[in-house]
Amino acid sequence: MLNRRRFLTNVATAAMVTAWTTRGAVDAHAQQVVGGASGWRIFDVTTKVDLQRAAGSAQLWLPVIQSAGDYQKAEAPKWMLNDADVRIAKDPASNADILTVTWQDGAEHLIEVTQRVATRDRDRNDVLPATAAELEHELRGTPSMPTDGIVKTTAMAIVEGRDRPEDRARAIYDWVIDNTFRDANIPGCGVGNVKDMLESGYFGGKCADISSLFVALARAAGLPARDVFGIRIADSTDFKSLGRSGNITKAQHCRAEVYLEGRGWVAVDPADVRKVVLEENLPLDNPAVRAFREKAYGNWEMNWVGYNTARDLVLPGSDLQQGFLMYPAAMTSRGELDCLSPDTFAYSITSKEVTA
Repeated sequence: MLNRRRFLTNVATAAMVTAWTTRGAVDAHAQQVVGGASGWRIFDVTTKVDLQRAAGSAQLWLPVIQSAGDYQKAEAPKWMLNDADVRIAKDPASNADILTVTWQDGAEHLIEVTQRVATRDRDRNDVLPATAAELEHELRGTPSMPTDGIVKTTAMAIVEGRDRPEDRARAIYDWVIDNTFRDANIPGCGVGNVKDMLESGYFGGKCADISSLFVALARAAGLPARDVFGIRIADSTDFKSLGRSGNITKAQHCRAEVYLEGRGWVAVDPADVRKVVLEENLPLDNPAVRAFREKAYGNWEMNWVGYNTARDLVLPGSDLQQGFLMYPAAMTSRGELDCLSPDTFAYSITSKEVTA
């Protein structure tokens, strides 16, 4: 039984990535405006992990909800567990915070982690600045998102004749929506391997595939861009298929941002446009889909929270490589557990809106 509560109250943040950082608490401004005209809402997001069936020692890595701009304010995580080493580590490339847990042989392999987060819808007026180092970082290629070869060739064909960054970004956004489709048979959120997608000519995927395609093409066209990996925490006012509340164990979702001079980081979500087409059974030229397509370029409904922007990372304290960290990850003496099988992995994630 869990009988000792440990609280994390102060997490240091590095300076490189300025838009996505962890706060020590939901700030006073967010607390004051919740329920008011500014539209703030507060949620508790709880992850429970049970590795009791794992023999011997075990390691666990959990993504941490970040604070971002003036639309997402996150408290540091609080946890309950027995006899384990717990710390917040950082991915050095992206500055993402990762909660790491190590159990020794004979320990009770249980943990419950709760984070409180305040959100309000993000619109075109939410300007997120960036440092020169940050922009340089978000132009680079990665193993799963190269910016040369077929990615570069495709990107330059899409933006041909367009010199303004805004025009290039919108052309790539529209091309991705027009040429991809959501494939419900792909496990989880997909893998986000852009080169394989382009070389195969098969443009079916899930959110990580579609968002990563947008990001890689934008970078190849000279536009800083990044995936934002997160999870849905509430029902949607746009479409039923775009929301989840209560049990959100399988509600992970990847969005994207592109940097435009004079506007800062701009929110986009081409993957959800394709999700609406499939799950609402509507064609792309349906008026409701056309309206949402316009909304999803520059706006995010914040019934979702962002974890991080990390790509192609090595999990702290291990040699375990991940394309991204949007699900719990664990390693036992028997090997890596399947993050897409929460029943056998034995984890659950829930959300609850705080109304008083």
